[in-house]
Amino acid sequence: MVIYMNEKNLIDYYNKFNEDKRLTRRHGIVEYQTTMKYISQYISKIKKPKVIDIGAGTGKYSIALAERGCNVVAVDLIKHNLMTLKTKTDKVKTILGNAINLHMFEDNTFDLVLLFGPMYHLITEEEKIRAIKEAKRITKKGGIILISYYMNEYAILTEGFKNNNIKNAIQNNLVDEFFHVAPKKTDLYSMVRIEDIDRYREIAKLKRIKIIAQDGPSDYMRPILNQMDEETFNLYIKYHQSICERPELLGASSHVLDILKKE
Repeated sequence: MVIYMNEKNLIDYYNKFNEDKRLTRRHGIVEYQTTMKYISQYISKIKKPKVIDIGAGTGKYSIALAERGCNVVAVDLIKHNLMTLKTKTDKVKTILGNAINLHMFEDNTFDLVLLFGPMYHLITEEEKIRAIKEAKRITKKGGIILISYYMNEYAILTEGFKNNNIKNAIQNNLVDEFFHVAPKKTDLYSMVRIEDIDRYREIAKLKRIKIIAQDGPSDYMRPILNQMDEETFNLYIKYHQSICERPELLGASSHVLDILKKE
């Protein structure tokens, strides 16, 4: 197995982090429901679609798709996450592995490929492109690949300015002169800008269907979302989903979803 350069730190982190609850909090619900809306558009067109969830975590997406009749394989680097997933369902096949080496899968196998968490944690451009090319390899011709990214401006605005770490980050060369986060190889997270995402797609030779703000400003608004009554929160989700394809929201969204096709 090819090893993530920050694999030990990542395993230690997710053995402590409550991944199971992340998408059940209101800012996470916005991200989840928006993502599922777009996934549903593609699986509805295929009878018994074959889906792989790379970096599946504890299986929020995998389980939902299996319950909708998909044939789902969940791959994750963290054994604890897969064990948690197995306690919830027997409808999802689980495999311990990582995104940059999916040698256990043949070419042109899956109708739909989800590549979410790994792109937050793969640090170098080389690793990110390897993961995208592996996702492309195992996707059927005409199949769909959905890739989620953690965005640079969200990190700068929150961790940098809101949490008052920006000067320290610049002094320690963690942020360059253009305010682009420059993580060390041992860091857990890597942030990108739209031009980075465009470059990865072009190198991998994938066709973009659309790119969306998965959660838009939701992560900035956690306390406000938590105080909303249910009717107002549902209106917020409706609002977000009506604007999430607007280009002006992409860069500052916490997460962006690139929806691609293998031609």
